[in-house]
Amino acid sequence: MTNLSLFVVVLLSGMTLVLGGLGLALLISPKSYNFQKGEPYECGLPTHGTSWMQFRVGYYLYAILFLMFDVETIFLFPWATVVRSLGVMGLVSILIFIIILGLGLAYAWRKGVLKWT
Repeated sequence: MTNLSLFVVVLLSGMTLVLGGLGLALLISPKSYNFQKGEPYECGLPTHGTSWMQFRVGYYLYAILFLMFDVETIFLFPWATVVRSLGVMGLVSILIFIIILGLGLAYAWRKGVLKWT
């Protein structure tokens, strides 16, 4: 089996599994034809007022901190795959990277950003 035929088999298998799962979910899932199901942010209660309201800045700070550590994780995975070939310089560079992110976390913690109340 050549690489191209293997690729086609894997691609078609993946598409079949995804489409089969979606089709099965459409067949056996419960159906509801309620008017409120079509509204955005449906939760079973009728909406009151406008959706334009202010949120506390703490939500945004949590999101920024989450993104910061999410990006850190994204950078650590490729590094972990080639860590042996990078040698000591690769270890030192990733330690500097983690220390900088740790200082950012310590700063946020010290400023009280991680307090939810």
